[in-house]
Amino acid sequence: MRIKANEISALIKEQIKNYEHKVDSSDVGTVVTVGDGIALIYGLDQAMLGELLLFPNDVYGMVMNLESEHVGVVLLGDDKLVKEGDTVKRTKTVMEVPVGDALLGRVVNALGQPIDGIGEIKTSKTRPIERIAPGVITRKSVDTPLETGITAIDAMTPIGRGQRELIIGDRQTGKTAIAIDAIINQKDKNVICIYVAIGQKNSTVAQIVDKLKEFKAMDYTLVVAATASEPAPLLYVAPYAGVAMAEEWMEQGKDVLIIYDDLSKHAVAYRTLSLLLKRSPGREAYPGDVFYLHSRLLERACKLSDQYGGGSITALPIIETQSGDISAYIPTNVISITDGQIFLQTDLFNAGQRPAIDSGLSVSRVGGAAQFKATKQVAKSLKIELANFNEMKSFAQFGSDLDQSTVNILKHGEVLLQVLRQEQYKPRSLDHQVFELFMAKEKYLDDLEISKVRPTLNDAYKYVAHSHKDLLKNINEKKEISPKVEEGLKKALEDYFALQK
Repeated sequence: MRIKANEISALIKEQIKNYEHKVDSSDVGTVVTVGDGIALIYGLDQAMLGELLLFPNDVYGMVMNLESEHVGVVLLGDDKLVKEGDTVKRTKTVMEVPVGDALLGRVVNALGQPIDGIGEIKTSKTRPIERIAPGVITRKSVDTPLETGITAIDAMTPIGRGQRELIIGDRQTGKTAIAIDAIINQKDKNVICIYVAIGQKNSTVAQIVDKLKEFKAMDYTLVVAATASEPAPLLYVAPYAGVAMAEEWMEQGKDVLIIYDDLSKHAVAYRTLSLLLKRSPGREAYPGDVFYLHSRLLERACKLSDQYGGGSITALPIIETQSGDISAYIPTNVISITDGQIFLQTDLFNAGQRPAIDSGLSVSRVGGAAQFKATKQVAKSLKIELANFNEMKSFAQFGSDLDQSTVNILKHGEVLLQVLRQEQYKPRSLDHQVFELFMAKEKYLDDLEISKVRPTLNDAYKYVAHSHKDLLKNINEKKEISPKVEEGLKKALEDYFALQK
């Protein structure tokens, strides 16, 4: 029995004649494909970039691609719980994270959920993770130092509240150590700290949290962790979540220090997402907007003018280089966005110079504006003296007969390196830094054997702190070395060296 074509069409027409239900594709969509943490959704005509979508099994996703046929979404949970054909709903809200004082002392994931096992975080307020940075009119120049407690940084590449200073170097050269020391040194300085771990091992983050607890630094610190075991979308979201939390405190007039450890892994996570979303690859397979990725993040660090509360966010992004190559794509991007960089050199680290800061390549574009007068007085010639030392050192290895002035420059340079040596987790107070740099500047150490420089510095500081404490107290309070204090320091040091004979 043959069925004629006109009968088929009549049958279909009869079936659809009374079909009045219209599908609203603007608020509900269907999963077309899913895998590798990425889902393509048909429908959702009205979806916004960065909007949260709700999948079955309480899995959330964030809209990253808006195309004519479908919407590209990155999943913020287990993609195994999502399958083709699932219905997806719009939430009509962009990605937000909880903010407020309840977060202090806690470890949270990139979505602001607690992962430290202490219990839930009770906050009444949330903020969107993406936001346009404060404009020029609302900002003011950086003028207040952010003391790191590290002599080499506070003396040569000072950091101001509201500045963005890049920490850059190969792996295992002490980048995170500088950041953690800076957090520990903020105790009693009214600075809230946020440490954002991007792509670190769980064990590494746990060790850092333990160390911060040991030094009572978790009281004013929040840790945002997107570890290596988590999906790429959470690594991508983490730094934006961290700075959104920081902005809440900044707008209350508080000072915040935020550390991104590290943005190299952040860029790799974003590259992964972009390639999976079929975005065009560019140099080193990174997408074309990878510069915008970090610029819109770091521009949110600033110092607000007094009429807007006077708060600040100081950003210390960390970038890992390969074999010291600071001319690679991501390092050059972040160098051009920040207000200076602290470059850590592998050779110096291996030679026992800790922190292994290269005084030639490290720079602060804020400079003396973010430095106490006392530090300026004793450190103004430090970089030049170290540059002379490095220049002479490279020539001296070819010649055996050196004149006395060259010998003096080499000896003084070796002394300066000893002065700048510092153990981890032992940040120095302002008076301690100024005192040691004063001894070096006034050439009190040049006649000593190099092995005795560091012990002498420690011993002399203890002596002065015990017998002439008013001098050091004056430096801490007035932030400068008056002629009277300078005279007192010289007399105290003469007495100390007289006792040593």
